Formats: sequence, C-alpha cells, structure tokens
Amino acid sequence: MLKTILAATTALTLVSMVGVVSAQELTPPQRPVGSRPAAQSSAPAAQGAASLTSGRPVRGQLARGDDTLESGEYADEFTFPVRRGQTYELTLSSSAFDPYLLVRGPGGLSEDNDDDPAARGSHDSRVRFTAPADGQVEASATSYQPGETGAYTLTLGGAAARPAPSPAAVAASDRTIRVGQALDGRLGAGDRQLDSGEYINSYVLRGRRGQTLDLRLTSTAFDPYVAIDGPGDFSAFNDDDPAVTDGRNSRLVVTLPADGDYRITATSYASGEQGGYRLAVLDGAGAATPAPPAVRPSERASANGGITIGQTVSGSLDAGDDTLDSGEYVDNFRFTGRRGQRVAVELTSSAFDAYTILRTPSGEQQENDDARDGGHDSRLDTVLAEDGEYEVMVTSYAPGETGSYRFSVSPSLGSPRQASVQGGARVFAVMVGVSDYGGAQSPLDFTDEDARKLAETLRTDGSLNDASVVLTNAEATVAGVRRAFARVAAEAGPEDTFLFFFSGHGDQSEAQISGLEPDGKSESIVLRDGEISDSDMAGLFGSLRTRLSLLVLDSCFSGGFARNVVDRPGVMGLFSSEEDLTSAVADKFQAGGYLSHFLRTGMGGEADGDGDRLVTAGELTTYLRRQFRDQVENVESETQDGQRNYQNLVIDRGGVQVDDVIVRLPALQIAANGG
Repeated sequence: MLKTILAATTALTLVSMVGVVSAQELTPPQRPVGSRPAAQSSAPAAQGAASLTSGRPVRGQLARGDDTLESGEYADEFTFPVRRGQTYELTLSSSAFDPYLLVRGPGGLSEDNDDDPAARGSHDSRVRFTAPADGQVEASATSYQPGETGAYTLTLGGAAARPAPSPAAVAASDRTIRVGQALDGRLGAGDRQLDSGEYINSYVLRGRRGQTLDLRLTSTAFDPYVAIDGPGDFSAFNDDDPAVTDGRNSRLVVTLPADGDYRITATSYASGEQGGYRLAVLDGAGAATPAPPAVRPSERASANGGITIGQTVSGSLDAGDDTLDSGEYVDNFRFTGRRGQRVAVELTSSAFDAYTILRTPSGEQQENDDARDGGHDSRLDTVLAEDGEYEVMVTSYAPGETGSYRFSVSPSLGSPRQASVQGGARVFAVMVGVSDYGGAQSPLDFTDEDARKLAETLRTDGSLNDASVVLTNAEATVAGVRRAFARVAAEAGPEDTFLFFFSGHGDQSEAQISGLEPDGKSESIVLRDGEISDSDMAGLFGSLRTRLSLLVLDSCFSGGFARNVVDRPGVMGLFSSEEDLTSAVADKFQAGGYLSHFLRTGMGGEADGDGDRLVTAGELTTYLRRQFRDQVENVESETQDGQRNYQNLVIDRGGVQVDDVIVRLPALQIAANGG
C-alpha cells in the first residue's frame, strides 16, 4: 500500500502538539557516574544496577549524589530477568516524594508510570506488564519532580502466565461471542486457572482486520480483568477502566490486526476470586479510547516535532490533524541522523493499525505497516543512507483511525539474527598459505603473505580471536593443518564465526562418478607434504558447531569443494575458480590470488556497503562479484587438459541468508571536532 503525502503550500508539519508529549528514552539515558544508596532488606544491596527478586521488597533512598536523569530527577537502577509471555508487576512507594517508575527491556518493552491507577488517589507508582521477549529488564526508581529525595520501597511481584493460557490449553467448551452481545458468567471452583491462581473463562470471537472492539467486563463480586489474544501473537489486557475514577470494572478498546479467531478471557485481578460477571463485546467504532498517561513537562517534545535518536514520545491521532491524500490522520516528527546509523522506527497502538513513513533528506521514502511479529504495530529497521534531517510520519493503515500511540526512533543492532551477533574477537580462523613447496611443487608468489595479511587485517580491526592460527610454507603440513583445525574448532562456540582460508596450489584426481563428483574428479588443496581433498574437508567442517562457518580457497579447481562442504546450515563457500579451471596469481596487487586480496579488503570494511559496520553475507558476495567483474574479467584460465577460458569466482551461500553477519566491525571513532 503506497501512501502519498497531502499536497500543500507548505511542508507537512505538525500544526498542534496537543497530546503529543515526550516520554523517557527507550534505553536509559546517559547519566553521570554517582554513588547509590544501599538497600535495606534481605535482598542484596541496591548498589549499581542491583538485582530484584520477586516478593522481596528493596528499601532504598533517593539522595543528592545519586545518578540523575537528563531532566534532573535522581534515579536508582535495578535489573531482573523476564520470560516471554509472563506478567510482572513493579510497585514503588514513598511518603517522602512522588514516585515514578521507568521500565525498559527486551522486545521493545517500554513502560512509564506516575500514579498507580488502582490505588485510589495514592501517589505511589505501579507498572504491570507482560514480557514480549526473554531477557533482562532494567527498572529505574525515580521521582516525578527534579531534585526530590527520600526513602522508598520497591517491590517486584511474581510472574504469572497472564493474560491467558497458551492456545493449546483452550478448552473445547469455550463459548462463542459476537459483537453486540453481552453474556453472563461466573468464575469459581472447577474453572481453568492461570499459573498464578486466577480462575478464567474464555470466549471465542470471529474478528476481521481493522475491526475495533470495545470489551467490557463488570462484576460486583471480584475485581475484573479482561484480556484478548489472537493471530500474529496479538494480545492486550486491562485491569481497571482508566476512564472511571475509583472504578474496578475492566474496559479494553482494541483494533484487530487480522482476520481470524480471537480469544477473550474473563478473569480476576487477584488469585482465587470468585463470583458472577457480565462480559459485553461492543462495536468500538467511535469509542473513546483511554487518554495517554500524563508525563512530565520536562519530557515534552520540541514545538516542531523534533526528537533525538533514542527518544520515545507519546501522542494521539485525532480528528483535525493533518491528513494524507488517502485520508489517514498524520503526526510528523524529525530527527537528525548520520549515514551508516542503523535505527528502528517503532510505532505501537492498541487503538489503531499503526503505519509509519520515513523520508530521507534527499526525499526517498520507506514505509512499514506491520512489525515482523505479525501484529498491528509498525517497526521499520533501516540503515540511514545519508547525513541530514529525516522525517517520520506517524499514521494509520486505514483512513480516519484515531487514538493514542507510542513512537520511538532508537539505535538498532539489526534483525534478530544480526542483533545476536556479538562484536569483538569472534572470528576463529585457520589461515594457511604456501609459497615454498620445498621442490615438490613449483613455488608461488605471495601466497604465504596472503595468510599473514589476512590475519593482520582481522587482528587490526579487533575481530580475530587469539585462538586463531596462521600456518605458512613448512608449517603447512597435512597433520599440522588438521591439528590446527581441531584446536581452533574446539575453541569456537555457537555464537562465533569459523574461517578456514587457504592460498596455494590446488589439484584434481580421478574419482568415481557420483552425485558429489559428476565429472569423475576429486579436488584437493596442496599442502607442503600432501593434500586435503574435498571429501576430507567435508569431514573437518562436519565437526564445527559455530554460528557461521566460512571456507575460502584461493587455489586451482577450488570450486569443486562447494558440493562437498556447503551441504549444511550455516556454511558458506568462497572459491577463486570453477572446479575444472586454474586460478591466477594477482601480481598487480602483490597477492597470491585475487580472492585472497579482495577477501581481506572486504572483511576489513570495504564490503560494508551501507556503512552500518556489519559485513553481511550479501554484502561480501556483492563486493567480491563486483571486484572480480572489474579486475579479473579478462584473466585467462585453463583446464588440466589445456582447454582455455577465463577465471570466474564461485560463491555458494548454501543456507546462509544475505543479511547473516560475517563480521561485526568496531564502531568508527569520531574526532572531538566532528571530523
């Protein structure tokens, strides 16, 4: 769906910032180093980022000298692990200051709270959330106003599998419900229960994409809690209707992300509560959605919609906002970025189907409807292509949709696979180069230097692990290479990259015709005292248990190794020539081979086409093909029996995807003067 911007005499800008205010940064802001109060409880002392344990309150103190937020509030930080789908509750109470909680964690978790909506006028803060992913959560205990100090108590509630059981646990007796229908029910003994003890009744509703529902659960017998989940891991839940002061009834307004069956769960806030209730499912079109939570004046966005990378803002699409040509309301934000920065533009809303449009300084446009998890939130992960001011339009998928949202532009490590790739010395390599064959083979120029130079490049950029081995000339025996391979492979773990590199002679020998050798010839690399064949190499690579394994051979006939070795997930092969053709020495680059030279420059950073400091399999492939096209196009090659052709690069990615990371380069150091 391509959206176009409303033509006007002036650029599309946010006319009014009413209802659009900034929240704390998605990741905790840079804070000055300061001392922290000691916790006074049976839990470990709350120093640094102290750990929280469920059910064990921590008593601390906000005081001068503590770390501070950018807006001036003192803050103490705590961490605790979470599991996807589990629900957690943090409560911060104090009689000395107005408590405020900030919660940040995996899967884009970002929650702020000033006053506990269920505490009937109290200033204490409570955040209840369901973890979107496994990982570590950071919670900041702080105050509403800058400079407030005093004692506090922070409590982590136990995790419960709320809001509903897994789909496999849905009973065949679940009742159906339709829009416009109200059903009476009762929670009590004999009903299914959550892990945390609450009774539940479930109802199935057939919904359609873009449909808005107004779910209402009322009871005089217990504190109601309503939840809904459905296609694409969609889920939402509510304890107390925020539009009703001092009320306990639950109300939830949601827009469905897809066609399909949705499960509505009626349960209670506390475990073991019983009694009668009424569940109503109303048409939510035009229903008033809860107002976004109040945030501090110090967090308001700039008047022209300017934000910084790392900032989260809350806002609302409303009638009277600017519109796109196709009728959707839109809010406009701007941020300044640099080429090569990878950012995630994220828009979440339970009121409408989120849609974001990103415009580059030169006017190019990227759009995103749904995040990768299949929900109706929007997430656009991209590498900025140029320096300058970027524009983001926050809008909806369908015309006329309104409601509150949260929006952020934050630093990103890329796709989930890319984000899991650690930087640093994660390349475990065996690098072999043979120039001097001791008279057994003709000598080669520079091939031993190929191995040394590659090691130097990877070591300089910090990616080469100390367990790596370089073997040249007399060291490069068959037994020596096998021992080095086994030793380095044993050190490399499941998060690492393994690289076997060889520059030297290659050979072919007669073999039985088979699926692996359709030409009846086996290929090998020639070492100082013997050879390692393609089938031998397959056995060596079969012992690896690394994230990604790379076989790079700059030798005659090397392309024949592809069928034998690149036969399992995570293995990629780079070969200097096709399986029946020779490879040439790259004298013009003072290298033993063209592949050796361009592999070194590519992994050193030249293959990083988008500047994000990741060299991916796709980028390295593109870089090598381009260099061979420009530099090796007319280099002659021949078969064993004298047929002549030209040298051609062979790349087999197998199951390695184009965005899989070969190496994460260190961040560029920027001089203090900006140069």
